[in-house]
Amino acid sequence: MSRPVPRRAMILAAGLATRMRPLTDTTAKPLLAVAGRSLLDRALDHLAAVGVERVVVNTHWQAEAVRAALAVRDRPETIESHEETLLDTGGAVVKALPHLGDEPFYVVNGDAFWLDGARPALLRLAEAFDPAATDAVLLVHRAAQLPSYSGRGDFAVDPLGRVRRPKEKEIVPYLYAGVQIAAPALFAGAPDGPFSTNLLWDRAIAADRLRAVVHDGIWLHLSTPEDLAEAEEMLRGRASVFAYAR
Repeated sequence: MSRPVPRRAMILAAGLATRMRPLTDTTAKPLLAVAGRSLLDRALDHLAAVGVERVVVNTHWQAEAVRAALAVRDRPETIESHEETLLDTGGAVVKALPHLGDEPFYVVNGDAFWLDGARPALLRLAEAFDPAATDAVLLVHRAAQLPSYSGRGDFAVDPLGRVRRPKEKEIVPYLYAGVQIAAPALFAGAPDGPFSTNLLWDRAIAADRLRAVVHDGIWLHLSTPEDLAEAEEMLRGRASVFAYAR
């Protein structure tokens, strides 16, 4: 069943990224480059490629540099949502809701890096989003495909895309890949001030209104300078990383 692709989105670009120091001592993490292009530009390229017209970008650390990077973009249209005090992932979206409209929208972490599989991941999320049954659909990635990852995982996902958290001492197969499609209803009754979107996901899980799509392309976990160096090495010579429109 064909479903509409959101025309609005938000990129979360305000965090301090302390684990990426010293690279982020003077640079916002979304402005770090992978294979010659910043993470922020890559996220915007993905969104533009599926027809997203307006993107809200929250700023805090190195806000002027992020603002300057947005100013040279032709598309999509970008709107800054500046945070004097960091609002965390959930609070940031709540602050930006007036710019995001009444329809479902994408939310992309500013440090998310992915290469699409057979179909763009953003289109697969839109196809999986059923407004009658879901408040959000998350892009997840198989932890087993990341040799350096040693955590317990974020979610288990059944064949129908239903999501649950790990039980005590359980290891689950999937990590959140930093990309989701969400309805404004996900944020109804959200708390004031800073809070994590995890709070709303747990509420949606309890109501059986959270789903996930397993990514079928490449996804990189970029948390430390070592992760960034490994990503550069892995992507060296891979022409597809340069394939997005400017």
